[in-house]
Amino acid sequence: MAEQSPTSTKIEYHQQSRILDITFNEDQQYHLSAEYLRVYSPSAEVRGYDPGQEVLQTGKEQVKITKIEPVGNYGVCLFFDDDHDTGIYSFEELYDLCLYQEGYWADYLKRLEAAGHKRKTEDS
Repeated sequence: MAEQSPTSTKIEYHQQSRILDITFNEDQQYHLSAEYLRVYSPSAEVRGYDPGQEVLQTGKEQVKITKIEPVGNYGVCLFFDDDHDTGIYSFEELYDLCLYQEGYWADYLKRLEAAGHKRKTEDS
């Protein structure tokens, strides 16, 4: 029996906290920050066209999602207030970002540090 693809049953964005709540298959709820979604955008602008062409995203700590638009039955397009709107997030992609959020985020922070960048928090 083939495994069923993840299906988002609810997506809700909270402007103040900049957190996207997403529910898959009725019972799996996850919370993703707008910054995390922006730095892991599936767009060519972020990921490049081939392996090794990725562009490290910096200065996205305060980014907000301004609009969420469904794309067929398979995903959403997220519009960010830094004018980035070219990444289509399939539900499979979003599910992957949810499941591996801790590891992906740790990797992003390591890449930032290696490139000499420091995240700006509201305190700094």
